[in-house]
Amino acid sequence: MGYKSLQDCITDLEKHGHLVRIKQEVDPYLEMAAIHLRVYEHQGPALLFENIKGSKFPAVSNLFGTLDRSKFMFRDTLEKIKTLVDIKGDPVKAIKHPFRYLNVAATALSALPMKTGSRAPINFGRTTIGELPQIVNWPMDGGPFVTMPQVYTEDADKPGIMGANLGMYRIQMGGNEYIQDKEIGLHYQLHRGIGIHQAKANAKGQPLKVSIFVGGPPSHPFPP
Repeated sequence: MGYKSLQDCITDLEKHGHLVRIKQEVDPYLEMAAIHLRVYEHQGPALLFENIKGSKFPAVSNLFGTLDRSKFMFRDTLEKIKTLVDIKGDPVKAIKHPFRYLNVAATALSALPMKTGSRAPINFGRTTIGELPQIVNWPMDGGPFVTMPQVYTEDADKPGIMGANLGMYRIQMGGNEYIQDKEIGLHYQLHRGIGIHQAKANAKGQPLKVSIFVGGPPSHPFPP
């Protein structure tokens, strides 16, 4: 079937008994993480926190908490993706047996980056960093973090999609000496793709432009 949005995924999971709504107010400081961890340890369902203290936004967690749920969410494309990975490892297979792999051609094309039209839905409009759920997982954390974002950067020498890097790097939304709603922290290792982009931008004396996405269809943040 394929999900066009995270809401589509939530609706499908709830319909099939894979998701539980938590309507009571939950504190994003340690309490949300404690609930999530306990449910995860018991192989429990995905969780939709509808009433987060200090935020107007809901949050979903534990989407990929079990292998069975992950297979359920990707049930329409999982086998085709496995085939694509197999072809990537041994392209000669596709040359020797072209008709055998025709059915995965559309899946390969759908995986290419595409621009979205101006009519994409916006449910909340503009907001600030401080209005997002300020989730703190551990008492010694320097502040609230987004631990599963999609962080996009481009190569200063070769701008554009083909030289881009899309990775998961922890986003610190506050704490330390960050100016609230004006600065955030981006945690990454220098040898990663984003670190290479940063080094090239530094060499040119340019700031590194970074786009950060949170949420979206489960295929976006799914761990590669």
